[in-house]
Amino acid sequence: MHVFKRRAKRARRKLREGLRAWAGVGARVTFRAEVMPGRDTLERTFTVARVVASGRVELTGLTGEHAENEFESERARATIR
Repeated sequence: MHVFKRRAKRARRKLREGLRAWAGVGARVTFRAEVMPGRDTLERTFTVARVVASGRVELTGLTGEHAENEFESERARATIR
């Protein structure tokens, strides 16, 4: 039983580290063009209001939770600017 507790702690730690890696409160994120077709980059950019334990984010001015794969990668945003 002790092994299961250790695995659970490790899984929670990985989840927390993963959350820090891709988004934080106040970060600006841009939806991929495929998710919001016909909109300019500025119209697809939102600010993270809250990070949910599942790794999804809630955005300012938009309802619902959104996953990392809905957004452009850091590398893609760097080449646009």
